Amino acid sequence: MKKIIYFLCTGNSCRSQMAEGFAKKYSGDEWDVFSAGIEAHGMNPQAVRVMKEVGIDISTQKSEMIDFELLQQATIVITLCGDAQDKCPTLPPTVTCYHWGVNDPAKAQGTAEQKWLVFQEVRDTIEKKLIEFFNNI
Repeated sequence: MKKIIYFLCTGNSCRSQMAEGFAKKYSGDEWDVFSAGIEAHGMNPQAVRVMKEVGIDISTQKSEMIDFELLQQATIVITLCGDAQDKCPTLPPTVTCYHWGVNDPAKAQGTAEQKWLVFQEVRDTIEKKLIEFFNNI
């Protein structure tokens, strides 16, 4: 049976979607990878675009709310924002939970170029964290 990694964020539109895309790339065959949000805000087109820039297509992923049954079956849950960490339901002792506080690129301020740089920085941060994570697990 495959292990399950579940990425949680507020709206499942940017950060958790990027994490899901990278985890599918780096996790290998022993993991099933999912993401969800406290709410479902829909996929942010900038998240799709920034991932495509590094050769990962997340356009077919869905923005979904937390599936409590899947959450109970998860091996690892990773929250990517304080809201998800604070509102994450109680997990059984068999689930290992990590928190990676990552800025929300959708809330970036400034010019279009400045906002785009934030999306790229967040993407690169998530990728680095996942490479390190899978190298050390």
